[in-house]
Amino acid sequence: MSSSVAWLMLVVAGALDVGWAISMKYAEGYTRVGWTIVSLALLVAFVFLLGRALKVLEVGVAYSVWTGIGAAGTFVMGVVLFGESLSALKLAGIALVLMGIVALKLA
Repeated sequence: MSSSVAWLMLVVAGALDVGWAISMKYAEGYTRVGWTIVSLALLVAFVFLLGRALKVLEVGVAYSVWTGIGAAGTFVMGVVLFGESLSALKLAGIALVLMGIVALKLA
């Protein structure tokens, strides 16, 4: 597998991580069967893709990028879907996470 494909898998795994986190919220403590199934399917999918990407990418970089995508994306979706609070300091924090992701990709 090429490095480009591994990076693509990593980004998709990060996006699936966001979906997983949101689906856990909708699953309401895994009491809603449909959302529980979605949540578990997303979990399996992102772990699979992350594992495949790790065959090529450095574990420290890949894991940091994956968690950064998950953190930033889940923050944004929390604001959009659930009306979670947004402040200048939170935006600055997310900007730092995103800059870290870019720096790791470029390194």
